[in-house]
Amino acid sequence: MAKVADIYFKVDPWKIIEEGFDPAYSRVSESVFSLANEGIGARGFFEEGGSVDSLRGCYCNGVYDIEQIGRSYRGIVEKTHFMIPAADWLMTELTLDGEKLDLGQVSFRNFRRELDMRAGTLKRSFIWQTASGKALRVCFLRFLDMEHRERAYQRITLEPLNFSGAAELKSGLSFRSVHEGRGICFWGQTRQAADGSRLCLQSHTTHSNQEVFAGAVLELPGSAAAVSGERSIQLCCTVPLVQGQAQHIDKRVVVLYDGSAGDVLWAKGLKALEESETITLEQALDAQRDYWNAYWNVSDIQIVAAGDNPQTAASVSAEQQGIRFCSFQLAQTYNGGSMRHNIGAKGLTGEAYNGHAFWDTESCCLPFYLFTNPAAARALLLFRYNTLPMALERAKMLDCRGACYPIATLNGDEACSLWQHASLQLQPSTAVAYGIWHYVHLTDDQDFLWDFGAEMLLQIARFQESRVGRSAKTGLYGFYGVMGPDEFHMMVNNNAYTNYMGMRTLSYARQVLRRMQAQQPERYGALREKTAFREAELDRWQEIAEHMYLPQGADGLFEQHDGFFDLPHTDIGSIPVSEFPLYEHWSYDRIYRTDMIKQPDVLMFLYLYNSSFSMDVKRVNYNFYQSRTIHESSLSPAIHSILAAELGQMDEAVHLFGYATRLDLDNYNRNTREGLHITSIAMAWANIVYGFAGLRSDGDILSFCPRLPERWKALTFSISYRGSVLKLRMETGKTTFHVVEGAPIPVRIYGKLHTLGAQALEISQP
Repeated sequence: MAKVADIYFKVDPWKIIEEGFDPAYSRVSESVFSLANEGIGARGFFEEGGSVDSLRGCYCNGVYDIEQIGRSYRGIVEKTHFMIPAADWLMTELTLDGEKLDLGQVSFRNFRRELDMRAGTLKRSFIWQTASGKALRVCFLRFLDMEHRERAYQRITLEPLNFSGAAELKSGLSFRSVHEGRGICFWGQTRQAADGSRLCLQSHTTHSNQEVFAGAVLELPGSAAAVSGERSIQLCCTVPLVQGQAQHIDKRVVVLYDGSAGDVLWAKGLKALEESETITLEQALDAQRDYWNAYWNVSDIQIVAAGDNPQTAASVSAEQQGIRFCSFQLAQTYNGGSMRHNIGAKGLTGEAYNGHAFWDTESCCLPFYLFTNPAAARALLLFRYNTLPMALERAKMLDCRGACYPIATLNGDEACSLWQHASLQLQPSTAVAYGIWHYVHLTDDQDFLWDFGAEMLLQIARFQESRVGRSAKTGLYGFYGVMGPDEFHMMVNNNAYTNYMGMRTLSYARQVLRRMQAQQPERYGALREKTAFREAELDRWQEIAEHMYLPQGADGLFEQHDGFFDLPHTDIGSIPVSEFPLYEHWSYDRIYRTDMIKQPDVLMFLYLYNSSFSMDVKRVNYNFYQSRTIHESSLSPAIHSILAAELGQMDEAVHLFGYATRLDLDNYNRNTREGLHITSIAMAWANIVYGFAGLRSDGDILSFCPRLPERWKALTFSISYRGSVLKLRMETGKTTFHVVEGAPIPVRIYGKLHTLGAQALEISQP
């Protein structure tokens, strides 16, 4: 693989640490130091702003604006929507001796920034040396309440080291943030009020007519005056400073968006702000630590290095930090708080991908929640049910029936204006169908299936049936003019992934509806009436599924799509690191002219439906496609690592695991500055559980085939399954299974049936 790590942060098991400040790395650090609680998020930008290169972004999940793009051809969207920066609640200005704090201009030393993953806090400290010779230690602390998703906290600590005097502080709220990609602010008329140490703002977007309330209460030393500005309000005060004594300024914040507006939202915001005042910042910080302690007690993954080789120990320490960072950021991004939310490709860490969710949610992120927070997994799928009407409209735009789920969305509408993605990629719909199957398969939530899943499956199958084509030559069915998961090849025919997933979707939809007809006749009748469903459709789905063309040779190798084997070959190892990311350094059409693959395509469905394929089929396809995959997508390395571990190629598996786990921390793709790769974060977890523990969840029962890398002495983690908590401890040559909570669990381990219970079971590796 041509990509290499760009190592910058210190390795620590529970913290991400930046010692010293490199302005050239500013935006990368901002992404890595992002905080979120599903409801709101903030990049790790400097509170005081200044001249340092920065993307100043505070975001509200589900808050976006709309842009009309005009219609060129039928089927291409006429408007798009995109996440915009919302209320800036960290707005701060600090002045000492007439010198304004700006780390791009002033002298400072002892800079340190750390993200504490056990407390969910971000702290930044340094000593500011003014031109007049005064030394002021400055510390900024911030955190977002994980229980009350509208709450955030900020503490500024000032400690004069060689003087006594005063500093001037301004702290407030603002809706003036500019969307960087479009260069404008999308906030209009703003209501504001100030009462003592309390500030309130409420503004609405310019086109989507959404409203957000922001309020703050400050604890200041002495009196303060409110100053109103354009879409902003702040308190200005003089902070007395005594040499050697630390002075705290605390700020409790509420940022509220719930779909309401006007006086109703204002009243809700005031009430929420009053409720936030019932606890101190210290009490909120204690509650925050309790939340994360409880999370890590269930969700922590522990890796222990083998032997006493310092180089190996350092590598394993980096992997330990990396996997905790991934788990931490994934828990911040989404925890099932609202069915209005999905998982954006960048979460709430940046504006790249416009805040949109993709098909990665169901194919890559959902397993994390299935085995850690099933209620959140259900909520993710209910987002798709609630946006089914938009998927039905999208199918009509493409001259099809049923439901076509969008390739990119925040609200359920297709937001991608690139026709080659929005119109040719069918995997969002089959990913939703797969997500429904996977969720019901693991949870046995039949009510969800009958009340929501069956209707989605019916409409997705209708879309598949109306989009498929039949070869005049072979009489077999396939999908023509598509783009598979590998986005480096467009307008292809018979993409193996698209055909295979379409076949499985049609078969499952038919199976569910037949079972619903037999077991839930009243619900089935209501669904038939609601959707004008006809029995003949089931027969049509069966015919297509049974006669779907799968481009597989006698040796088991799938051709990614018609003509793929004839394409010119690119030696991906010869591509210089300086040419990544490729979309920024290669012309768009150049990317499409070779057999280079962006991300797993054939290997993707071998991962999703792993139990359906023999080891020989997995091996021949992995060996062929791994040398052609450039991993330009963040979901790519972990899929390869999981299959490599299954095939016993442990060196390759470990190498790719390190890449997947530290993709953002080490800036492998040279684009962390744009925001974190949430899919890679989710797949890093899967890399542990599906890769090295060998979990497979697509068979009749759970199965495990643990394979511990030689550089690890032990690996410990837990999963939840149907109300039980199963703990695994993998050691060299053996694995201990222990149900620490709940009923016994039947599983297969190395192909043999076992029932796991409260008594620990130790299994030796064959």
